[in-house]
Amino acid sequence: MNILFVTATRIGDAVISTGVLGHLMERHAGARITVACGPAAAPLFEGAPGVERVVTLEKAPAYGHWFGLWRMAAARWWHLVVDLRSSALAYLVPARRRLVYRQVDGPVHRVAALGALVDAAEPPAPRLWLAPAHEAAAERLAPAGRPLLALGAGAGWPGKRWPGERFASLAARLTAPGGIVPGAAVAVLGDEADRAHTRSLVAGLPGCLDLVGTVDLLTAAALLRRCSLFVGNDSGLMHIAAAVGAPTLGLFGPSREDHYAPWGPRAAVVRTAASYEDLVGKRGHAAGTLMDTLTVEMAEEGACALWNAARGAT
Repeated sequence: MNILFVTATRIGDAVISTGVLGHLMERHAGARITVACGPAAAPLFEGAPGVERVVTLEKAPAYGHWFGLWRMAAARWWHLVVDLRSSALAYLVPARRRLVYRQVDGPVHRVAALGALVDAAEPPAPRLWLAPAHEAAAERLAPAGRPLLALGAGAGWPGKRWPGERFASLAARLTAPGGIVPGAAVAVLGDEADRAHTRSLVAGLPGCLDLVGTVDLLTAAALLRRCSLFVGNDSGLMHIAAAVGAPTLGLFGPSREDHYAPWGPRAAVVRTAASYEDLVGKRGHAAGTLMDTLTVEMAEEGACALWNAARGAT
């Protein structure tokens, strides 16, 4: 059985879609799966069982990336095409069955909406497929004998980035003798594009493990699996942390937590005092953060509540 699975360009959306891919693997055991996604998200799928090919959609002028995918896909018969990008591609390639995602109105989480597309009995939780090499690399990075607090201060859009100095202040509180992870080591994660934004955070945490731009996605996932707590902006890294089961606190402002909150029993959200509706209307502030009404005290309260709830969920 041949399955074409067309998923997201952005890492966060791609992580959310991994639950659907896993569901398809279980429902169609032995299927030969081709995944099409953005270059940044491609590593998430390369180790997935049943995935025989990962096609990266490198953006090209005049939608040339879609033409390239169509040319590849049109040369093969597909038993099932699942298109989470809501494109016309599924109708332009030979296929027995086509499932094309359409945006769901209302407060429906994307995990649940994608699960409904494939008739899953329960929303399929995101999952990641890690190789022994990723686990070994994470084991070398993890501080021996100490808990680990991981921070994800980056985000694809500046409006979603909580100030780095507030992350540093929060980390100092959480790792203090009276904090919830006293004496914990602190790891700062992100890609190279986050370097400028995380500079103040790293400077405010002497001795932290600065991994920004230095580890691949799945090594980061293996490290997050070992951490005691993750706190981060609404980002791909946040969804990775939740997918591997780390207690995950997502910081939200100009994005919708009813659609994109970290998924799982050990995940929670704290948002700005300003509502999503108020924030997205401020078009003139898109160049800077829209997270400034989220205080360190609010984030600390959310982290403590998650910590207590996560201990009860284990």
